[in-house]
Amino acid sequence: MTGTAQHAGRPADHRRPRRRRAAPKRSPRTALRRLRPAYPRPGRSGWRRWLPSWRQWLGGFLGAVGLTGMFLVVAYAATDIPRNLNSYATQQDNVYFWSDGTPMARTGWVRRQAMPLKDIPEDVRWAVLAAENESFYSDPGISLKGLTRALWSTVGQGVTEGGSTITQQYVKNVYLTQNQTLSRKFTEAMISLKLDNRMSKDDILQGYLNTSWFGRGTYGIQRASQAYYGKDVTRLNVSQAAFLASLLKGAGLYDPTLSAANHKRAVERWSWILDRMVKTGKLSARERAKYRTFPEPLKSARVYDTGKQSDYLVELAQQYAKKAGHISDKQFDLGGYQIYTTFDRKRESALTDAVAAARKKALKSDPKAARTAHYGAASVATDGRILAVYGGPDHRTQGFNESNAATVQAGSAFLPFVYAAGLEHGVRKTRTGPPTPVTPQTVYDGNDDVPVTTPEGPYWDRSGKVVTAHNDGNRSYGPISLGRALAQSVNTPFMQLGMDTGLDTVRKTAQAAGLLPSSIGPQVPALSLGNSTPSAIRMASGYATFAADGKHTEPYSVRRITRNGAPVPLTTPAARRAMGARVAEQVTQALTDALNSAHPTVATPTAAGKPGTTADDTAAWYAGSAGSVSTAVVVYRMDLTESLEPLPLKGLGGTPAGSVPYAVWSRAMGLG
Repeated sequence: MTGTAQHAGRPADHRRPRRRRAAPKRSPRTALRRLRPAYPRPGRSGWRRWLPSWRQWLGGFLGAVGLTGMFLVVAYAATDIPRNLNSYATQQDNVYFWSDGTPMARTGWVRRQAMPLKDIPEDVRWAVLAAENESFYSDPGISLKGLTRALWSTVGQGVTEGGSTITQQYVKNVYLTQNQTLSRKFTEAMISLKLDNRMSKDDILQGYLNTSWFGRGTYGIQRASQAYYGKDVTRLNVSQAAFLASLLKGAGLYDPTLSAANHKRAVERWSWILDRMVKTGKLSARERAKYRTFPEPLKSARVYDTGKQSDYLVELAQQYAKKAGHISDKQFDLGGYQIYTTFDRKRESALTDAVAAARKKALKSDPKAARTAHYGAASVATDGRILAVYGGPDHRTQGFNESNAATVQAGSAFLPFVYAAGLEHGVRKTRTGPPTPVTPQTVYDGNDDVPVTTPEGPYWDRSGKVVTAHNDGNRSYGPISLGRALAQSVNTPFMQLGMDTGLDTVRKTAQAAGLLPSSIGPQVPALSLGNSTPSAIRMASGYATFAADGKHTEPYSVRRITRNGAPVPLTTPAARRAMGARVAEQVTQALTDALNSAHPTVATPTAAGKPGTTADDTAAWYAGSAGSVSTAVVVYRMDLTESLEPLPLKGLGGTPAGSVPYAVWSRAMGLG
């Protein structure tokens, strides 16, 4: 009772409050441990124990986005727009030099006119945008979709892919290389973003149109317009603009003049671009309907526009420089090359003057026939150097080079190769017997209309007739030595000699001496009488082999190349044995006799040559050498507006006593 009473009598506020215990202090390690995800996750079983929670997924995604954003911000800030433009935007011309080191010609598109955007028709601009980047005026300078596709192709498939906006392409053209790598694409994107913020869209488009490569040696829409359509960009219609826009995807694939496959691709892309312009509202359907025929461009660009012989020389040198210097068309078009040619200024002048005199005389005596006359000529040294060529009257009106054209048959100018084959390899009168040696004194039948024989008997053609050999004017000479037969250009012995030696052997000998396999005629008896069609350069090269004691060096037109002063490695031909020195000496002796007997006033032991005629009088040749230089001249007629078939000369080749090719040859060689 007492205890109870006492307890009841205490006041309520007299009770002591309870003390809370202080929470234990947590170490940083403990806090980190609580933040770290527990794996495997507690309260889960099986494979679910290893799946992150949605909070963890969200946190990882936001963290990745944040880090990526920070990286891009830092990269953008650290990327500067380069101050120096690359070579694609600073294209130079190429300089060609004569053999004496003096300048001969300059080529290239460095004389291009950078067109202001206001002078480029809107149709041209919209065609380019439809083809390359229709969202150009609204995008930030890069295409995220394109970059993602390029990244996926590179990482996922191991190949690189495009996906560039016009801004990116412009950056690549003027600041970066053309290498398709991820690092280059990333740098391109960063510069493009920064450039898009600093330059107006019009300025970027203007720069792009003036620096893009369109093929045919052209950088910029103005030069492309001139190269493909022969007119300024201001005069292009929308159809022509659509074709030029297609070239931006790759001129080597879309220039329709290069191949049938290219033509098909070009037509398809041209049509697609016009349709895209309709879709984007830049061309009405009615206007589109006007353009159903593909606007065929010029077959070739007028790269050289002086009309002089130097244009033909430049053409030859350019082709050789690219091949021997392993220079691509695109690299060469950028310019900066110094090409030191083998062309001799004095010899070129003499050869050109000689042909000009012959052409002038022909126009005076027979104007009608002379209008279809063609002259080709070339001088080649025994070491392979091409010293001079005559390619045509004017490169602007005749783009093909007569000196390098395999157009007409060699005729009796081919006989020395048959003679050399017989002297070198001997003849076989039976299929199985050993070859019989042949010398200049070996006698053959020189009569006209002699049947051609084989070890089995007469040679029959496909019509069932016996093939016979004929001499010029159907003249018969009786038994005649081979040396004398060559000196007098008697055909029948050499037609039979070719059969006895073997037509395949004759072919191989002619090729070893310098004639191209593609120009060698059908392997029938007429091969020995010159059914092959060598160019003047190759005929001169073949005769130079005789003068070089049987050693042949492939003809070449460039001896040295530099680029901005630095040497460019050049593959130059080396001499090789085509026939024995004794054989070459015997052929040269017969050619010397031929020249001296026909032109006794020019008699000299250092000159050798012979004429060449064809049975149908469609070509007249003269080929020969003096010292270490060989020259070949051909005259023929062909009306290029009607057919590519040679026409009868009708006296334009002259007469045996007054041969036009010989007159050109002797004057060019300094003998006449």
